[in-house]
Amino acid sequence: MEESISQAHETAKVGRAPSEGCAITNFPDASQKELSTDKKTTIIRFSNGDVKIKPNQRVIYYHANAQTMCTTYPDGLEVVQFPNKHTEKFYPDGSKEIVFPNGTVKHLKDGQEETLFPDGTIVRVERNGNKTIVLSNGQKEIHTAQFKRKEYPDGTVKTVNCSGCQETKYISRRVKIKDEAGNIILDKRQMSPQHAESHGKRQLQFFAKTDKN
Repeated sequence: MEESISQAHETAKVGRAPSEGCAITNFPDASQKELSTDKKTTIIRFSNGDVKIKPNQRVIYYHANAQTMCTTYPDGLEVVQFPNKHTEKFYPDGSKEIVFPNGTVKHLKDGQEETLFPDGTIVRVERNGNKTIVLSNGQKEIHTAQFKRKEYPDGTVKTVNCSGCQETKYISRRVKIKDEAGNIILDKRQMSPQHAESHGKRQLQFFAKTDKN
């Protein structure tokens, strides 16, 4: 697909002369229509330099001033190529894909966005504005109107609420909470469910012995 678009782009850009044996129609406005000998390709050259090509049920339109190529396929897919290698694809279902010159790719569908950067970073934006960032090192960030959360590869989770309060949970089950001024108001280690259950049983046994005495 990209190769055929590129070839059509070059044909339009250099204003290639009509082929031998093709049917040519000249219009009063200085535009020209060319029909290939096999009648499968139509080329229309406009007086402003624009070129419209219709090969194999596709429609390729080259905008001379903007040097932009727009290709429409039978299934409804539309591809727009800009001179700086920026490309936009419009799909029949309403979704859109943008490929930037640096290799970044953005997908848009139903009010949601997903951007893939060359370094492996992925950014997803939900319709409600919530944003999820996944870095190439495995770190994950979640941004909402209520909080911002970072999930680190080692299992540490740091949450900053809209009030400014911070909560950090470590894989060791340690929990540290800071107020909006950065003061530590809680720093302790939570017991695992198994530890809590065992601790509860020991307490029951202790109280049972105490009652007997």
